[in-house]
Formats: sequence, structure tokens, C-alpha cells
Amino acid sequence: MKHLTEISREGRDILKSEEMQKTRGFVQHGRVSVYEHSLKVTDMCLTLADALHIKTDRRSLIRGSLLHDFFLYDWHADDGWHRLHGYTHASRALSNAMTRFTLNRCEKNMIYSHMFPLNLTHVPHFRESVLLCTADKIVSTAETIKGLIEKTTGESKK
Repeated sequence: MKHLTEISREGRDILKSEEMQKTRGFVQHGRVSVYEHSLKVTDMCLTLADALHIKTDRRSLIRGSLLHDFFLYDWHADDGWHRLHGYTHASRALSNAMTRFTLNRCEKNMIYSHMFPLNLTHVPHFRESVLLCTADKIVSTAETIKGLIEKTTGESKK
């Protein structure tokens, strides 16, 4: 991961929190945990900002990205109440993040709008939010495809 030092420095309190550590046990896509997914998405946000020479508040970009999937449940469990996970988890992640961390307007919008355009009313208002929407879709697609290939071929390599 190219930006791990910067991510660790700016998101130390988030990464060390008990709740974030619990996300290591929740599967996101394929065999990837929510924790690992959040780190990958954060790294991709920074990579895109650098490659496209987009001026950002890097601290907000890191913190909002780390918390974008801070919904704190296993959405694969057959509980029924989270059948609409794709539509509802951004609001739950924001609510959870706001009760545990101090967030600025940019970070709140990043978390709330990261599923745009699936959630048409959750519109990104900051460059950082648009970067997160893009990075999350890139990383999620790669993780999902890798998981499908592993499932199809029986591979379990990382």
C-alpha cells in the first residue's frame, strides 16, 4: 500500500479504535474484510488525487475514506433487516462515525454520499466525496471480481 504511513498518521485514532478493529471480522467483498477494504479505498483515493493532481484536504480525504463503511455489522448475515444494505449503510456508517469521532462537513458528506448514484439523494458536494465515490467503485469491483474468480476456480490465494 503506497500511502500506508500517511493513512496511519492521519487516521491513527480511527484505525486503533475498538469498533474499527471489529471490522476485521466482517467480510466486505469476496474474502476481503471491511477493514482491509477501507484501507484499500483510502489508498486509492490518495492515488487518484495524486495522479489527477486534484487539490484536496488530505486529512479529510483519509478520515472520510476510512469511515465510509463504518456500519459495524455483517451485511452477509441472513437477518433480513439489512436486505437493503446498498441503500442504507452509508447513513448507518455516518451515524456510527459521528457518535465516535469528530467529523467536519467534508468527512460527513464523504461518508453519506459514497454510494452515489445508487442513492440519488446523497449527492457528493466536495472533491474528496467524488474521489471516494470513484475509488470505492474501483476497489469494490476489483474485490468482487477477484472473489468470483477465486470461487469459480477454487483458488484461495490473496
